[in-house]
Amino acid sequence: MKYSSSLKLNHVFRRLYHTSGKADASLVLYARKNRTGANRVGITVSKKLGHAVVRNRTRRRLREIYRLNEERFLPGWDIVVVARSKAVDASFDALAKSYLALAKKAGLLREDPL
Repeated sequence: MKYSSSLKLNHVFRRLYHTSGKADASLVLYARKNRTGANRVGITVSKKLGHAVVRNRTRRRLREIYRLNEERFLPGWDIVVVARSKAVDASFDALAKSYLALAKKAGLLREDPL
């Protein structure tokens, strides 16, 4: 992630959970403006979705989707993506389509790609 950093602090995650999120069958996306010029991205995968291998694979896939489409996102946002149970079995293309659709719904994508 060239222009972004990771969210690590629990209180930032909790603050984002209290915003209105956008959701579909496989993902939930929470977003809030921050005061920096860069995006901060956090990914949450519950223990209910599987063992560590499954959770880490899901997390890696979501991180890669963001990395590949990073230029399309507007700067200055805190973003938290929560994986639902369907995200574990979804194909990479379906997961990417879901991620980008939610980002567009939340107003995080640029109108004209660079």
